[in-house]
Amino acid sequence: MRAVADIPDDYAILFLTSGATVQFSMVPANFLDGGVADYCHTGVWSGKAIEEARRHGTPHVACSAQASNFSTIPTSCEWSAAPRYVHFTSNNTIYGTQWATEPAAPAGVPLICDASSDLFSRPIDIRKYGLIYASAQKNLGPPGVTLVIARRALIATGHKDLPPLSQYRTYERERSMHNTPNTFGVYVIAEVMEWILREGGLAEMERRNRAKADLLYGFLDQSQLWRAHAQPGSRSAMNVTFRGASAAHEERLLELAEARGMSGLRGHRSVGGMRASIYNAFPLHGVERLVQTLSDVERGS
Repeated sequence: MRAVADIPDDYAILFLTSGATVQFSMVPANFLDGGVADYCHTGVWSGKAIEEARRHGTPHVACSAQASNFSTIPTSCEWSAAPRYVHFTSNNTIYGTQWATEPAAPAGVPLICDASSDLFSRPIDIRKYGLIYASAQKNLGPPGVTLVIARRALIATGHKDLPPLSQYRTYERERSMHNTPNTFGVYVIAEVMEWILREGGLAEMERRNRAKADLLYGFLDQSQLWRAHAQPGSRSAMNVTFRGASAAHEERLLELAEARGMSGLRGHRSVGGMRASIYNAFPLHGVERLVQTLSDVERGS
């Protein structure tokens, strides 16, 4: 993992159990301590993180995409006077938006990121972050493992009056083995890291993911029937969300896609519509087949 993502030795790599949603509360429990933290609100998951932070202090919403129905990534942020940290969600699976680059936190303020759905899909500079967390089931491995990459100096500042498994220092000190870890999940992550290296590293992952996304967005943008939800400049390379001209067209797409071996296209229950998740392991020919199916529905409408 250090080789794949150029993770320096002053960062700890931790394997936790449960999903990334536990990190919504674990981050503020360790670092907020009744103070103020700045949150970038770009969708459902950042909203849940904000709500959990209220249990431990005051979350300040430094920027929000709510006015655009979360179809954009904010272009500016208003930081609070002295935030304990800045938190953002790098890729928004439900609305199909993604930060092209991380927000510039105030000098000396740790940047914390929920990167569950795009970590290891492209190169990032780990040194810009205080802590990154990700559930494994998108680009890393099976559900049940949460990866945390954290600056050791930040871990040392965490609240000490917490149960052992709620403190990052416990996982760092005991190499993620304070209790029995998800050994199979960690093993699969190791296999995935080897695969990424063999395939050409994170730069190659980014190239492939961009090619897939460009193909699908290119079709949607010229279509008279289908339209992408996310706006140009804010679009995710992991989750392409879109709508048809009617519910009947969307149902026809689902029916035809299923017959052609494609599943999971229905959008999240909270927003409806369609969603194509094209993570690292999803092949280009799968996107080509989807584009053909979208075109067939359009021609038959």
